[in-house]
Amino acid sequence: MPDLLARTFQFRVTLTQSPAVPPVGGTDQPSQSGVFTDGAFAECTGLDMEMDVGEYVEGGRNNGILQHLGRTKSSRITLRRGMLFPIGGRVNAELWQWFQDVVDGVRPLRRYDGTISMLDDGDRAVASWRFVRGLPAKLVGPQLNAATGAVAIEELQIAHEGLRWEAR
Repeated sequence: MPDLLARTFQFRVTLTQSPAVPPVGGTDQPSQSGVFTDGAFAECTGLDMEMDVGEYVEGGRNNGILQHLGRTKSSRITLRRGMLFPIGGRVNAELWQWFQDVVDGVRPLRRYDGTISMLDDGDRAVASWRFVRGLPAKLVGPQLNAATGAVAIEELQIAHEGLRWEAR
């Protein structure tokens, strides 16, 4: 078996427009409408969830405290050092327009579902995470310097309403 720890992984991101109304009872089905963009990034963080667990001290029970499950909190997904591009391969300006529309208060607010795929050396997805109803929370462009190979996006943070892992 190849040593997965010795490999260098990259991440592909695909964004599709979210349905206008979130599905009742959850976020199990990704949107099939309007692929916004594809992209590749060198680093991805925020693929984590945390459960609120409340403690309940029951009278007369001295050997432990009852634990009750609460809401799930998801971190913002942070993508670093990459670029979003349409299937044709040119840089996609729609990301900047999406961010500007949010800043300008354009309504209805566009949200996007996304898939983040971890790629092996052969550009094959070995694991994927899907988020729903994402909003651009932060966008950092490159430090422009002709002596470096700056990328189109230094950092993109996406706030979202749910995260799921998908087996490959």
